[in-house]
Amino acid sequence: MKKLILVFSFALLSISAFAQSKVGTIDADYILAQMPEMTTVNEGLQTYNQDLQKELQKNVQSYESLVKDYQENNTTFTEEEKTAKESEIINLENDIKNFRQKATVMMQMKRNELTQPLYEQINDAMLQVIQEENYTQVFHSGGNDLAFSSQDFDITIKVLRKMGIEVKE
Repeated sequence: MKKLILVFSFALLSISAFAQSKVGTIDADYILAQMPEMTTVNEGLQTYNQDLQKELQKNVQSYESLVKDYQENNTTFTEEEKTAKESEIINLENDIKNFRQKATVMMQMKRNELTQPLYEQINDAMLQVIQEENYTQVFHSGGNDLAFSSQDFDITIKVLRKMGIEVKE
């Protein structure tokens, strides 16, 4: 009998705890795409990418110039000069390869730098919606972790409205 009362009490507590929970979802990436500030971010990224491309092109031109000079004059070089020129060409070639690899990381870092204030705005508006509507949990719906969520619990549009952003279809 005590076990039955204990199980019944536990079930009752579980139901009342569940009833007090309010779960929602948000798609921060969708909100970010709707923000007018993203135009400025994209322009900044494009400018940064162009700067990186100019730097890369300058290195490629130096490399091509060294190779051309080496090919035209290699018969007149001493063995020490040949070795030095070859080493210089190989080093510049490696620098170009490393720069290309780093450029992707550098672009991602620049994107993070430019979007960080926007994510903070999203977070502030989300916290206001959470507080106003007493949500206990909010999951990010843009990732691969959420298997299903009803649109009834999606607070994305509420956050957009809180930020004063018109939703673009």
